[in-house]
Amino acid sequence: MRTYICIFALLAVPQLAAAAPFPKADPAAGEKLHSAANCAKCHGARVGGDGSRMYTRPDHKVTNPSKLLAQVRMCNTQLNTGWFPEDEENVAAYLNRKFYKFK
Repeated sequence: MRTYICIFALLAVPQLAAAAPFPKADPAAGEKLHSAANCAKCHGARVGGDGSRMYTRPDHKVTNPSKLLAQVRMCNTQLNTGWFPEDEENVAAYLNRKFYKFK
């Protein structure tokens, strides 16, 4: 039994650490929202090609969790996605887990 608990704890820690700036958020829900809003297509049009380059380019504007959430909120407002504040946090948590890795 202890072995299973230790394995679960070791597997869960990286997921929790990656979402640390957004502790109440659900990155999996954020990934679905990000996909449904077709963010990669819009970002791809801006950077030419792969939309994920928007998050990984050397001169990106997002340098901390607050700026990440502000950027997600700006996109939500500009594109009228209809996300609630908790949805914005879910998307920010997803982006943090996948690209930014803020702690």
